[in-house]
Amino acid sequence: METIKEILNSKRKPKEKVSDCKDIILNDHKLFKELIEILETGTEVEKGNCADIMKNVTAEKPDIAEPYIDILIKYINYKTPRVKWGVPEAIGNIAKKHPEKVEKAIPLLFKNTVENKDNSTVIRWCAAYALSEIAKVSRKEELINRIEEAAKKETNNGVKNVYLKAIKEVQKNKS
Repeated sequence: METIKEILNSKRKPKEKVSDCKDIILNDHKLFKELIEILETGTEVEKGNCADIMKNVTAEKPDIAEPYIDILIKYINYKTPRVKWGVPEAIGNIAKKHPEKVEKAIPLLFKNTVENKDNSTVIRWCAAYALSEIAKVSRKEELINRIEEAAKKETNNGVKNVYLKAIKEVQKNKS
């Protein structure tokens, strides 16, 4: 079987690399560790691919990444945009099963919600997604209030709607 590194360095198209890596990790969960190692030591392109793979893997199997939450949190504000949007999405996916373990990511995620030159719409959307997923499961009032504030400041309707949808879901589940 090919390793993650071999696939990432192959001549495949970028989407094929991500899809093929996701498939082999879903078949052999131990390979997620190799993905983490590449995230920590790889090139910027490899790190971006890893973040993209992680978001796809955790969408199907969030438990695979649970042992590596602390490492993922380290990369929330990483300089490479693909990392800065893939890692928060993975954290949002993990939150569905392990909200208490990703709560320490909240302050870093909020840094990505501020509209500035470092936080594109995609980065803000991914941070909003992660925060919303944490809020929907944890239902902590302080987090909901901060999300409401972020929604008021957000200028992009797509990002704002992520927050509003989460707020609505939390309110519906309270009653």
